[in-house]
Amino acid sequence: MTTAALCPICRTRPMKPEYRPFCSKRCADVDLQRWFTGGYAIPAEPDDGVRDDDED
Repeated sequence: MTTAALCPICRTRPMKPEYRPFCSKRCADVDLQRWFTGGYAIPAEPDDGVRDDDED
């Protein structure tokens, strides 16, 4: 038995090939809006301006 992959945004509907991995344009737009507004972020440490490879 194969189960269709669910949309990662609404998690209720199967994904559609034309909007992969989402189920609709709406869910694709919700994901894009999250990227634009900083809803998704890659954790990083603040840069103090000093690099280890700069030392002689």
